Amino acid sequence: MGQLRAVNPPPAPQEPELARRGRPFASRDSLVPMDEIETSDPIALDGSSDTAPRRSRVPAIIRALRPKQWVKNVLVFAAPLASGRLLEWPVLRGTLLSLLAFILVSAFVYLVNDTRDLAEDRQHPTKRFRPIAAGEVSVPVALVLAAVCLAGGLAIGFWTSRMLGAVLVVYAVLQFTYSIWLKHRPIVDLALVALGFLLRALAGGVASGIPFSQWFLLVASFGSLFMVAGKRYSELVQLGSDAGTRPSLASYSPDYLRFVWAASATLVITFYSLWAFDQRGQGLWTAPWPAISIAPFTLAILSYARDIDRGEAGEPENVVLHDPMLMALGLLWVVSVALAVVVNPS
Repeated sequence: MGQLRAVNPPPAPQEPELARRGRPFASRDSLVPMDEIETSDPIALDGSSDTAPRRSRVPAIIRALRPKQWVKNVLVFAAPLASGRLLEWPVLRGTLLSLLAFILVSAFVYLVNDTRDLAEDRQHPTKRFRPIAAGEVSVPVALVLAAVCLAGGLAIGFWTSRMLGAVLVVYAVLQFTYSIWLKHRPIVDLALVALGFLLRALAGGVASGIPFSQWFLLVASFGSLFMVAGKRYSELVQLGSDAGTRPSLASYSPDYLRFVWAASATLVITFYSLWAFDQRGQGLWTAPWPAISIAPFTLAILSYARDIDRGEAGEPENVVLHDPMLMALGLLWVVSVALAVVVNPS
C-alpha cells in the first residue's frame, strides 16, 4: 500500500492590483463604456439581465468612429496658442482644418484597430460594447469606412499644407503598424502611442508654419508619455496582467509604470516652468502671466495623476470630460496662457 502524499492546492488566480491595495475595483461585467452606453434599462443588450445597459441612441456607425476620443485632437491648438497667434485668421483656419483632418485619420486608426482586436475586445469589460466587437457594425463595413476616413483626412491635410499632410501620413503609418504588429511589444507600444499625442500637438503648428521651441517639444513629448504610461498603469491595476485584453500588460509591473508616469509628470512640470520663466515682458495688468500659469498647470497634472493612481485613467478622454476639478484647472490654465501670449505677447 503506497504512502499518501499531500497535494498542494492550485494557486489562487492573481487578483487585480486595486484589490491588493485595498481599493474597490470593478469586475468585467460591471463596467459600462461611457461613450457607447446611456444608462441601465430592463432590456439588456442580450436580454438576460435587468441591470445591463441599454443601447445608445447614437448610430453604431458613428460610435465606431469613437467620437468621445476626438477630444484628444484638441492638442492641435497647443502650438498656435503657445505662439500667441491663434486668433490670426490664417492660423486659426489652418488649426481648425488640422483638427478635422486628425479626427478623420484617427478614426481610420480606431476602425482598423477594432477590426483586428475583435477577440481581445470581446474579453474586455468595456471594449466588448464597441460596435464592431458587439457585432453592430460588420468588419467589411468598418474597413470601407476606414478607407473613406483616411482618404478624406489626407486630402484635407495636403490641401491645407504639405507639411500637415506629411504629419498625417506619418501618424497613419505608425499607428497602422502599431495596430497590426507593434502594439504587443513592451516599451515600443508606449513610445508609439505617445508619438501619436505628440504628432497631434505638432499638427497645428506645421499647418500654419509656426516654429517650435525646444520647451514646447519637451513639454509635448513628456506630457504624451505621462498620458500613455498613466493609461497603461490604470489598465493594469484595474484588470490585472492576466486579463487577456492587452498582452503587453504582462510585461509591465505597476511599480515600473508608476515610475514612468511619475518621472514624466516631474519632467513635464519642470520643462513647462522653464518655458514660463523664459518668457520676457509682462502681460495684461503688468502681471507675470506665464509664471502664474505654472500654478494651474501643475495642479492639473497632479489632479490627473490622482486619477491615474486610483486606476481611473484607462480612458483619458473620460477623465478629461468628467472631472470637474480638472476641467476648471484646465480653463484657468488656458486663460492665464492667453493673457500671457495672446492678449499681450512678449
